[in-house]
Parts: sequence; structure tokens; C-alpha cells
Amino acid sequence: MMVINHLNPKKMKKYYILLFALVGVLGFFTSCDEDGEQLRLSDNVTVPTLTLPDLTLVRANGTDNLIFTCTPIDPGFTASVTYFLEACPEGNNFQDVTELYKGSTCDNIELTVNQLNSILLNGFPEDQTSSVDFRVKCVLEADAGLGVDNLIYYSETENGATTIFGLLRLDVLISGSETQKIKSPGSDGIYEGFVKFEAGDNFTLLDPDNNITYGTGTSGIAIDGTAITVADAGWYDITVNTNDLTYTIEAYNIGLVGDATPNGWNTPDSKMDYNSVDRIWEITANLTNGNFKFRLNDGWAWNLGGNGTADGSADNYNSDKKTVPLSQGGKNIPVSKGAGNYTIKLNITESVATVIKN
Repeated sequence: MMVINHLNPKKMKKYYILLFALVGVLGFFTSCDEDGEQLRLSDNVTVPTLTLPDLTLVRANGTDNLIFTCTPIDPGFTASVTYFLEACPEGNNFQDVTELYKGSTCDNIELTVNQLNSILLNGFPEDQTSSVDFRVKCVLEADAGLGVDNLIYYSETENGATTIFGLLRLDVLISGSETQKIKSPGSDGIYEGFVKFEAGDNFTLLDPDNNITYGTGTSGIAIDGTAITVADAGWYDITVNTNDLTYTIEAYNIGLVGDATPNGWNTPDSKMDYNSVDRIWEITANLTNGNFKFRLNDGWAWNLGGNGTADGSADNYNSDKKTVPLSQGGKNIPVSKGAGNYTIKLNITESVATVIKN
């Protein structure tokens, strides 16, 4: 502990700021406690500790509470703290972070089995056990006016074998084809997903947890109903409600259109495929010098182009010349590196595309 004696009260603010600046140079936290004419600096910080609950997640226990126990940080000075509970694959060093919690306290971070499972599904495979690293991150905001940046500390990394179950699903059984599936994010009997069919395919829907098969009925779906027929090939957005036995099935084909594509600005577009693991649309295609955009079902009611906010140049690409920020009805996207074979990935949720020459 360092002690500075005989501090003139009129000079206190000046010393206070200087001492915090010294902390930034030395790389440790400080605490400032006025005790008479003394200003005390603490060079030790008590970082959080983290204790994991049982991470064998089971659907039948979905409403049970899991508690991550944490001791709060003690920086030795007055500060506002925001805590983050983070997870990543073992050994990933939190390069690909899944955020489980954010808040002003961390003593008992409580999540239900369903909540934790649903979050982890964003970064880990379903229906298997994964080795997961967990940590608590603390972001400290010093009292305003001191000229000190926010300070970050971490707990030790704790590892746990975590069994993650898949969302409730319906298997789409297509005669002569590989089984696909649609899922219920809310576990509420409402299922949705993209399914690819060939022209004339017939399919039924199987609930594997309850061994119930659905087909078409007089109106909507029916248990043990007849197979549903699809007239045209392509991707479809299917929604099924097993509570009221209704369903919708709509063509949903994302494609490339433009003078850089084989059919130019005419139909049919160069169709993309949906990647259900990464939740993106993707295609590998030969492009010529020119421009392209993304659109739905060969029409212009829904289309995506460059949004003009790219950080690299006026050609709609970021400085890496690979990523393109997108917006509805945006600008034409030029082929970035000349004619050739490209892999293009479209993330509709994040409104961004990557365009990589192979």
C-alpha cells in the first residue's frame, strides 16, 4: 500500500487525477480513500470467481433453474460495474463468444435449462455433449471526470462438459429423399424452417418425441393424414402449428440477379441454398465482370443491395473487399476481383454478404 501524507485539500483534485494517470502507466487498479490528509492507493484487485452448475441439460427439466455462482469484483475504488457471463468452445480463447448474461450484479446468475440451452444452440451443436469454457468479464466505469478509460477484468476460465439438446422439431419425411426438419424455437407447438423439395415431392411430418405423424386433412393438417404434395422444385418456408392443426407452405428462393450472372437481369435467378447450421444462404457460381443483387422468388418486391456505408470505398465493399453491408432495395454490387468462380454467403439477419473469389 502506498501512502501520500500531508495532502493539501486544495490540491486534492490535481493529485487525484495524476495518480489515476499513474495507474494507467503501471497497469494496475487504484483505490482512493480520503483519510484525513492521506490518499491511499491499492495495487491489488480481487477478481471474480465462477462456480458452474450441473450442465447436463435435459428437455424434460426445461423449467428448472441453473445458478452460476460468482463472487463480485473488488477493484478497491468506487466504480460502476457491468458483468458478462461468456462461453466459448474449449481452447477457443473466447474468440467466438456466446454471451449468456449481462447485468450489474453477478452473485447468482440464474437461467432456466431452456434459456441456457436456447442460447448455447447459437454456438454449439445440438444433441451432443460439448466441452465449453466459461468466464465472467467485468467492465468497470470509473467515476466521471477522472479521465480514466473503462477497465476490464476477467475471472479464471472454468470448463464444463455441457450436453445441449436440440429444439423440439418435426421431421419432414420426403419419399425417396433425406429427412429434413423444422424446429420450434419457443417449444410451443409452432414449428418453422426452410425445406428443399424436388418437383412432385410428397411429404409427411413426424413428431419424433411423441411418435405422431401429420399429413394433410380436410383443412390444415391432421394426425395420420395423407402426404402433402409440392408442385415445383425449390426452397419453401414451412410453418406448422400442432396446437390448432394449421400450416403454411410458401416458396422461398433467394437468388443472384445482374449482368454478372449467367442470365443477366432476366429470370431465372441463380438460386442459393440455405445452410441450416450457419443460418445463411450460400452459392458457388461463376461470375463475369459486372454487378449483381439478391432477390426473392425472381421478383423485386424483396431485394438486397449495398447500403452505401461500407468502410472501404464507394464500390459498396468494406476495406477487406469481401464483405458488403446490405439494405432493402440497395445499390448494385460489383464483382470485386474480376471474372471468376466465387463463393457468396448471405446473412439476412445481419444484413451482410461475403463475396470471396475461389
